[in-house]
Amino acid sequence: MQSTEPFYSERQRFRQWWLWTLVLIGPAISLWAIFQQLIVGSPFGNNPAPDYILVVLAIIVGGGLPLFMYTTGLDTEIRESRVFIRFRPFHWKWVTFDCENIQAVEATTYSPLKDYGGWGIRYGRRGKAYNVSGNKGVLLTLNDGTNILIGSRNHELLCAVISERIVSTS
Repeated sequence: MQSTEPFYSERQRFRQWWLWTLVLIGPAISLWAIFQQLIVGSPFGNNPAPDYILVVLAIIVGGGLPLFMYTTGLDTEIRESRVFIRFRPFHWKWVTFDCENIQAVEATTYSPLKDYGGWGIRYGRRGKAYNVSGNKGVLLTLNDGTNILIGSRNHELLCAVISERIVSTS
């Protein structure tokens, strides 16, 4: 990535209350199972797992899953004549789109479930989407006809910055 300061930078993470409620059900059950089996001495379930398996599962489900969800997110930057996106932890390197390869850019409101099947890195009837929350983003139409949606909390500013970069590169 170029060393200049970005014209635009945004970091998004999964912070929806309903998602965290679902994510934390597993750790709550794990803690209850450990309490029941290791502290109280009452086997957890009809066919209880050995204590060491219960502890390993509690570490994976109780710590690993929430940590994974906490660190997962979308980073977006606009630098010089490129759009950079990275969906952590799935992209180790930035995914880049050269502004000269962008035919059109549009600030849009979309339906994450209906148009793309949810949040994350998704493929839908409108193309590929990178989104974390909400229903606003920027739709890039590339010269080859490919559509890329980038979710954003500030979609109008992101669209304006990309549009400005497209004009300055042409």
